[in-house]
This record gives sequence, C-alpha cells and structure tokens, in this order.
Amino acid sequence: MSTPQRIAFQGERGAYSDLACRNAYPGWETVACASFAAAIEIVHDGGAELAMLACENSLAGRVPDIHTLLPEAGLHIVGEQFQRVEHCLIGVPGATIGDVRRLHTHPVAMGQVRGLIRDLGATPVIETDTAGSVALIAQWGRREDAAIASSLAAELHGMTILRRNVEDAAHNTTRFYIAAREARPMQPDVPGTMTTILFRVRNVPAALYKAMGGFATNGVNMTRLESYMLDGSFTATQFLADVDGHPDETGLRHALDELAFFSDELRILGTYPRSPFRDSAGA
Repeated sequence: MSTPQRIAFQGERGAYSDLACRNAYPGWETVACASFAAAIEIVHDGGAELAMLACENSLAGRVPDIHTLLPEAGLHIVGEQFQRVEHCLIGVPGATIGDVRRLHTHPVAMGQVRGLIRDLGATPVIETDTAGSVALIAQWGRREDAAIASSLAAELHGMTILRRNVEDAAHNTTRFYIAAREARPMQPDVPGTMTTILFRVRNVPAALYKAMGGFATNGVNMTRLESYMLDGSFTATQFLADVDGHPDETGLRHALDELAFFSDELRILGTYPRSPFRDSAGA
C-alpha cells in the first residue's frame, strides 16, 4: 500500500484550514502545525508535499503573517483554494441548545456569531483556535459549554452539532495559497492563469502611481493589492499583488517590465490556475 501524500496547514485537526486541505486534495494526509512558519518549514524540509496557507478572509481581511513568511520561505505558490466558513454550534453528546451557557471559540469566529450570542444569552469565552475549542469542551464534558467551529471538528471529536450555519454573514469565505517546494510551470496560452508578485517601489514621488499604470495601459486585471512596512521602516513599503495572466503573456510582460523600472525589487512568487470559485462567486 502506497504512502499517502501529505499537505500541511496551520491549526488543529478539524480547523477550516484542515477542511480546505481535505476538499482540495481528497485522500491526502493532512498535517496539523502550530504556526504558519511550521507549516512552511515542513514543506521546505520535505515532510509534506504542499502547504495550505490562509492569506485573506472576506470578513476579517488579510492574514498578516503570510506577507512576512511567504516571501522568504523558498516555496512557490502553485494554486489557490477558497473555503466557505460555515460555523456550527457544537455541544457534548446529549446537550441541547437550551443547556448552553458559555460559548468558546477563536476571537475572529466570535465576532462572526454576534447574533447567536445575543439569541442564546451565552457568555463568550475566547480560545486560541476554533477546532481547539471543540477539543476543550470534549475534555470537560459539560453540557453548558459549547463551541463554534467546523462540522469536521465536531466529527473528529465525537461531538454533537446543535445548529449549523450560525454565522452572521453568509459570504464568509477564506482564501488560501497552496505552496510547494518546486514551481509548477504553466504554458502562457492556458486560460484562467493567475500570478502573485512581490515588489517594493523606489522611494520617489509618484513611484507607485507610475508602477501601477502599466497594468491599466496593458489591460491587466489586478484582483488584490496589499501593502505592509518592511523591517519596521516607515519609508520602505512592500506590496503583494495577485493579477490575472501569465508573466509570458504580452500584456502582463509589459506591465511587469514597467513595474520593474519603478521598483527596487520585483519577485514572482507563483503562477497558478485560477480557482473555479472565482467565477461562481463573481470574485
């Protein structure tokens, strides 16, 4: 029997990152890691083929750690995955919704179930992880303690789902970069290609405006642009962008040439297939 391929993620078993791994790569072994750095390291060292790295959420915004870690990881972005966040109210076997007095989950998830907290009149208790909160209530075995997490977390810990889809917003979705040790070359003429780039513009007036102009004049669609300080400096700003197209396509090649002229640094972190989710969701 062959050994299953492995994909690493940040979080505990049953986290939404774990669910994203299982949906993207059925049959693969998922490897829980305590941090993004640990997930990246295990791929870099050959302990897993891929890493599933959360990069942004439709409600909470960007995931800051990825901006710092990924550029120096020595990995290549080879795909993207979108995971719908469907929060469940989870209790111990035999519990009912009327038993719930305390609600445990990660602070971001807690902010996404304000309506449920109000309806139940429960006391919110912050924990470090959604799936970890399920492990806690399983350990305690108390009917008055419930957790907010994925259905997978409930299944893995043998807990009961008291109510599904308890999130306030139906569009709550997390996007992930899929990273590997080696790039996966794509042909320029393959439709539905995306490219992620990292750049730092020169510290001169209008540099960013001029650098971005090349994308507009060459008809290149930019789906994401994030900025963050570099090494704590207020004068050095780095940008990460996702754009439609392949670097060898004429339009994107010209746009990148213009960007490079106004930048001190320009790196391509990966070229990969556009997720079908974007078309279904109008992303």
